[in-house]
Amino acid sequence: MYILGMESSCDETSAAVVEMAPGTRRICSDIIASQIDVHRLYGGVVPEIASRAHIEAVSRITAEALDTAGLSLSDIGAVAVTTHPGLIGALLVGVNFAKSLAYGHHIPLISVNHIHGHVAAAYLTDPTLEPPFLAVVVSGGHTSLFLVKTYTDFEEIGATRDDAAGESFDKVGRVIGMPYPGGAALDKLAYEGDPHAYDLPSPAIAGDTLDFSFSGLKTAALNIINSAQQKGVELDRAGMAASYTEAVVSGITKKTGMALSGPARGVKTLVLAGGVAANSHLRASLEALCAKRRVRFVVPDRSLCGDNGAMIAAAGYFEYEKGRFADTSLNASACDDM
Repeated sequence: MYILGMESSCDETSAAVVEMAPGTRRICSDIIASQIDVHRLYGGVVPEIASRAHIEAVSRITAEALDTAGLSLSDIGAVAVTTHPGLIGALLVGVNFAKSLAYGHHIPLISVNHIHGHVAAAYLTDPTLEPPFLAVVVSGGHTSLFLVKTYTDFEEIGATRDDAAGESFDKVGRVIGMPYPGGAALDKLAYEGDPHAYDLPSPAIAGDTLDFSFSGLKTAALNIINSAQQKGVELDRAGMAASYTEAVVSGITKKTGMALSGPARGVKTLVLAGGVAANSHLRASLEALCAKRRVRFVVPDRSLCGDNGAMIAAAGYFEYEKGRFADTSLNASACDDM
């Protein structure tokens, strides 16, 4: 069947058509209207501007997704849309557009959790992937560990208690003068520096917990940067990039290893997903961990790591298979649960 997936949780408006069936996982189209150039002026996402940009793009990109796939709405078996979590104003644009489209054309409507969508991107990269597995979801708003028991049953076993890894990467990158979004530029610069140039705390919370805290790490880095500016000392930008990246990556790898030895013991596959899954240092570290533990490592193609409609369509298919349909009372939520 063909599923139209719609994503508008943050600063990318996306519509995609994916063909899903037993033995078939194929992206027919995946159109993304990025807002990076707009938000670059402000050094980060401005929610109100993001919402308005979604309104301007959603109809156009939906038509383009259908045209690229060579299909019409009469060919679509379901409309899947991100309903939570995310920026509430941005989410409402996609949810209301999807509701109208589905209701007006008598197409089943499906609510999709944005985080589940990131994990589902891995199904589109590796057609043989199936649960159970351990998923590490790292993005601008989330850093979480999930036991994925079935295609629709997720158990969170670890998460950040404050900031997320992606947000902290972008903040530190911006402060040391990296172009927006700072995380991608920081990833490249880190190869030029010494990962031990600066002594930074680990975001892996001490003890048996699988949780993280990135606020202290971010504050420590900002204090070093501000202190250098106040003293008129030139900051080793590459060293800071390398040191910060090392702290984040080693912290996530540590907790992932603990999960594989604890609640995820016996799991044979690790999936890395989310926008920060595109980070080359994190990919390499978790791949090495999996090789050591003899666990299969799966990560989506870089084009599917960021927010996109294809991952929402893929996740929507499995909700469809469970018979979980929404009606016109469907609403959006900024929170993880709804």
